Amino acid sequence: MTDLPGTVGVIGGGRMGAGIAQVFAAGGSVVTIVERDPAAAAAARDRVAMGLHRAAAKETLPTTPGEVLSRVSVVDSVGELAPCELVVEAVPEDLDLKRQVLAAVGEAAVLATNTSSLSIGRLASAVGDPSRVIGMHFFNPVPVSDLVELVVGPATAPAVVEAATSWVGALGKTAICVRDTPGFATSRLGVLLGLEAIRMVSEGVASPADIDKALELGYGHPMGPLRTTDLVGLDVRLAIASHLHAELGDRFAPPQLLRDKVARGELGRKTGQGFFTW
Repeated sequence: MTDLPGTVGVIGGGRMGAGIAQVFAAGGSVVTIVERDPAAAAAARDRVAMGLHRAAAKETLPTTPGEVLSRVSVVDSVGELAPCELVVEAVPEDLDLKRQVLAAVGEAAVLATNTSSLSIGRLASAVGDPSRVIGMHFFNPVPVSDLVELVVGPATAPAVVEAATSWVGALGKTAICVRDTPGFATSRLGVLLGLEAIRMVSEGVASPADIDKALELGYGHPMGPLRTTDLVGLDVRLAIASHLHAELGDRFAPPQLLRDKVARGELGRKTGQGFFTW
């Protein structure tokens, strides 16, 4: 018997949302993804299917991809998630959009936001009962990442923290609990390192590949900060850095090179070009 919630809703079927849906469905939960239109819904289902086939090829899936996929459905209305025990929003990192989405969910038992930097308190204030809201910050790619950062808002109920911690463990991942502060723990550390690496590229200190190798081979990082930036998305990193700059000061000021690349549409892996060519 699974320790995961029986029913899980995921709002947004992009790379992060599909990964979150995949791991819960693989663990035995019945998962409903919300997407905006039929084309986006089909793409979300395809992402989950591809992720399951990759897991099966690596022999990390406890059953067949088809059996897991049978527990995944895609709908176009957030209102259909009300009966879910857990709803995770995984829409873009925009405060107003996330507040709107969370407010529309209804009476799900626990509402989780996958935000990497936005205030849980401000997001939760859009919900009638903010004690149900917690940050569940998954990492990309979700199926193989070991960490989930749980962010406890000022009104988050202890029982919600306990449940979320248990669910993370049941997914085979490790939870850390942090207070609701700008950037939490992981974004503050990761963004700061990434921004300094970008400044080093701007200053001609070394090539992106050699800067990454310095962290990978010298400090044991599994992936360098520039390749990580490409994976996360340069636009996402710029948005988080801009938010942290406003909240925490100049040490998070986005370098001009990052702004220029985003303006040119060089967003990383999703566009084929960032600090590396994909």
